[in-house]
Amino acid sequence: MRKWFAAVTAAAFATVALAGAPAIAQEKKVRAQMAGAFPSTMAILGEAELRTIDYIKRLSNGTIDIKFFEPGALVPGSQYFDAIGNGSLDMAYTAAGYFTGKDIAFAMFTSVPFGPGASEYYGWFEHGGGNKLMQDLHLKYGIVARNCGLIPPESSGWFRKEINSVDDFKGLKMRFFGLGANVMQKMGVATQILQAGEIFQALQLGTIDATEFSMPTMDLSLGFHQVAKYYYFPGWHQQTSIGQLYISKKKWDEFSPWQKDVVELGCKAQMLDEVAQADALQSAAMKELQKKGVNIKTWSPEILKALEVKWAEVVKEESAKSPAFKEIYASYEKFRADYAIWQQNGYLK
Repeated sequence: MRKWFAAVTAAAFATVALAGAPAIAQEKKVRAQMAGAFPSTMAILGEAELRTIDYIKRLSNGTIDIKFFEPGALVPGSQYFDAIGNGSLDMAYTAAGYFTGKDIAFAMFTSVPFGPGASEYYGWFEHGGGNKLMQDLHLKYGIVARNCGLIPPESSGWFRKEINSVDDFKGLKMRFFGLGANVMQKMGVATQILQAGEIFQALQLGTIDATEFSMPTMDLSLGFHQVAKYYYFPGWHQQTSIGQLYISKKKWDEFSPWQKDVVELGCKAQMLDEVAQADALQSAAMKELQKKGVNIKTWSPEILKALEVKWAEVVKEESAKSPAFKEIYASYEKFRADYAIWQQNGYLK
């Protein structure tokens, strides 16, 4: 499988190189600073940031030179959106779902509770109108956004105590990301968003009782198992997660048309590599967590149903508050409805 992905990536590189070969020597060199949302040492997500830079540099034959900066080194991660929008920051590797303070609609571009698998979600972006909706909304803020990260399901979260009923959620303090946080609030959970490097200490000190972050590989590296022993699945809130490369409109205009294509193809190659890597590595991480005394738990049908009911309430409420969310969700919902006949008949249950 990995050889197949490598072959596809190599073919993409060859195609770009051949298509642009006569003009490469005439391309001007563009330099940019890129802020990361994740430490470069973090498994999968950190690797994806560096791989994006590498792919773009190689595909552009060095005419695009991007320098990576660790989270917060240039500006705090929470300020990436504004910094990109006003042009004081060239680029950021991040996720639209972090910036729901601007509009809840941005969350739709990173993950959707009870949402689709990677191919269906990405299909909506590429062939169902999702890309145009994402790009148009970002451009209103001076940001050029391109999908540049793709991972399969995340875990549902780490808890200090076992959750046996809907009532057990009430009163919990939990780090939670994206639209799933709105659902958890309806379950009686007090949610907050914390950056990756802040979570362990908050969990250790009891500032939070529980947390979700990402997949077993990343969660293991962050050490959550040292302070919470109940690890729940499936990740109903993030069955697929898509990250974005943000580029200031000012910097984007420095790229030639060919270089813009290179950026987009570099991101697509990275996404293909990342989703394969992420799926391949989780089993070993889960086995390691079990060795460390972690109890891997599965949500009961009753709890999943309760969460899904609350999600439907969130959709109705946010559609009433945000015209952008209403438009984007309608597009997403239509694509899923049309996709259903293929999903039901084409895939093994």
